Amino acid sequence: MTDDTTKRVLVIDDAGLVRRYYRSALEAAGFVVAEALNGLEALELLLGDRFDLLIVDVNMPQMDGVSFLQTLRAKSLPLSSIPALVVSTEAAPQRVAAVRAAGANFYIMKPLRPEELVEYASLLCGARNG
Repeated sequence: MTDDTTKRVLVIDDAGLVRRYYRSALEAAGFVVAEALNGLEALELLLGDRFDLLIVDVNMPQMDGVSFLQTLRAKSLPLSSIPALVVSTEAAPQRVAAVRAAGANFYIMKPLRPEELVEYASLLCGARNG
């Protein structure tokens, strides 16, 4: 059971291994983690639960990270202001600019060490973890 001070993270990535890697690092630091396979699934989860941080991949089927962020940020709902950390293998400046324009709070390249992930997550959602 979690209380209202426990920070909740939604990891949005189509790669199961990546989701498990992030979950392991974040849960070890005291975060509660949920997972979505793509942007559409993430939007559904956001309607039914509270999250303090989104960790978003760029390339996913059905709804990619850019489309997800554009859709989320266009809404006039409290959930549209949830911080988003985008973690991707794409380094092209135009792709990074597109992700930031879509509403990412921070963009970082894979691979990401567990302690880096926890540090970014802690900073972006105001947690006292890590």
